[in-house]
Amino acid sequence: MSAPIRLLGDNATPIWGMTNAERCRRMAEKDGKPLAPGHELVFNLAYVFDPMLLRWVIDQPGTVFAWGGAPVIGQIPVGSDPMAAAVIDLSDGRKLYNRQLRKLEQPFVRELTPGTRREIERKSYFGAYKGVTDALTKYLWPELALWLTRGAASIGMTPNMVTAIGAALCVYATYLFAYGHYWTGMLAGFIFMVLDTVDGKLARCTITSSKWGNVADHGVDLIHPPFWWYFWGVGLGAWGLALSTPTFIWVMVAVVAGYVLQRVIEGLFIKDFGMDIHVWQKFDSDFRLITARRNPNFAILFFATLAGRPDIGLIALAWWTVISLVVHAVRLVQAYAVKRSGRPIVSWMEEA
Repeated sequence: MSAPIRLLGDNATPIWGMTNAERCRRMAEKDGKPLAPGHELVFNLAYVFDPMLLRWVIDQPGTVFAWGGAPVIGQIPVGSDPMAAAVIDLSDGRKLYNRQLRKLEQPFVRELTPGTRREIERKSYFGAYKGVTDALTKYLWPELALWLTRGAASIGMTPNMVTAIGAALCVYATYLFAYGHYWTGMLAGFIFMVLDTVDGKLARCTITSSKWGNVADHGVDLIHPPFWWYFWGVGLGAWGLALSTPTFIWVMVAVVAGYVLQRVIEGLFIKDFGMDIHVWQKFDSDFRLITARRNPNFAILFFATLAGRPDIGLIALAWWTVISLVVHAVRLVQAYAVKRSGRPIVSWMEEA
């Protein structure tokens, strides 16, 4: 059952292909958490705000976020005056920790008008970016992904459609790698990696994420990297650079075992400390930029192929996977040591 909502004012300016009233309704329905008895959500349609604020007010009944003295979003007793609640005015520049996206930030709030719509779409798009991710996702293609996200929203594409196109390109890249067509394979892989950003941003910006879509997106992300690296090794024969059988086996063991064990370590950290390992201390967040995940590994192979040695690229990828695994293992052991000493494990972003 949807939470009771009250919309303040009216606004005909569209945002991400929908009215602001529809956006607010989608956010309220999407959260799905019950409100405090006798309370309702209030949305001021003059403003667009970071969805994080909705999660905050649902967890804190009687709270209203405001901007310059005007209520924006809150959970208050039905029919009451929003400004009679506990008001937190965000126009003073205060920051909040976004656990979902792993970053400390000032939540965006903007007045929605025809003149500010594109700026708001841009702000909400970048607001949906994880603060802790790899360097390519963070710095290389955000602008391209923004353009594609806007285009997808304008023609009514769903995030699942984008995920399906990306998955097809991912499989095609794997096929191309197996036959040594590295440049065309990397082009297909690059488009897939950008679309892997687009589907998530489209879901967040249009409030259309789904459990199935999340499973499909993360399932593809989780499974495909070892297959890429294996078939990259198979394709080396087409270049006359095939690795010897013992070397190929060693490389694959390092790549696959290192990838799986690193994921296990990350899962253990979440289970035992309630947060992602990469947000513990600033070192961990910085290391996430280059750790041996798909995108940094892809960069290693790109530059090695550019130098005409895709074989050395695969060997370098294996070594980097082992090094990253060791770093993560050490950090997990250090976290357990801190816990045994009685000190709390707290993200550096929450302490900032």
